[in-house]
Amino acid sequence: MEKKMDIKEAIRARHSVRRYKDDPIPDALSAQLEDLIGECNEASGLHFQLIRDDPECFDTLLAHYGWLKNVKNYVAVVGPKDLPDLEEKGGYYGQKIVLAAQMAGLNTCWVAGTYKKGKCKADRKDGETVIAVIAIGYGEDEGKKHKSKPLSRLCSVPADEMPVWFRNGVKAAMMAPTAMNQQKFFITLEGEDAVITAGRGPMTKIDLGIVKYNFEAASGRRVK
Repeated sequence: MEKKMDIKEAIRARHSVRRYKDDPIPDALSAQLEDLIGECNEASGLHFQLIRDDPECFDTLLAHYGWLKNVKNYVAVVGPKDLPDLEEKGGYYGQKIVLAAQMAGLNTCWVAGTYKKGKCKADRKDGETVIAVIAIGYGEDEGKKHKSKPLSRLCSVPADEMPVWFRNGVKAAMMAPTAMNQQKFFITLEGEDAVITAGRGPMTKIDLGIVKYNFEAASGRRVK
């Protein structure tokens, strides 16, 4: 996929976008997204799918009140119900797709509760479920930066004691989208390893995967 910015720039530039233009995703770009989705499915054991021209999935009451507007394209996050860490993997690899889309000039929004699961046109094999969808397309704007909790509530390491790689990862983690901006995660440093844990609450395992991907992409280090 052609990249117009690097991954750190994409993390900074990417915000949730809920209102979209009518402009379709070009076939060539869709094909590149499909290739990436195939790679993510092979690596994760999930069944991500790009669905185009399906407005019914987002025909909900909340959408009618402006929560989402003109969403016709999305990535369905689908996987086996019995897959270990299904939600975390969905968040992790979904965020990889999200940031690749950002680098290609598209906008996105993670959606877990304000879509019609029964209307989702994604294929589901026996034992598979849809855990979330990612709205994708050309936004009416670039979205807005979300507010963040203070560093001390998200990380045990004081800023002046962080290694450079760890600081880069923490900054990226704090910019990650989370359900209702709840940021229910905590980052620690154990020896030379970053450890990120999820708090309790809805969608926190999906959020954990998203946060881990942001951290790893910015720091160049794997997270435990």
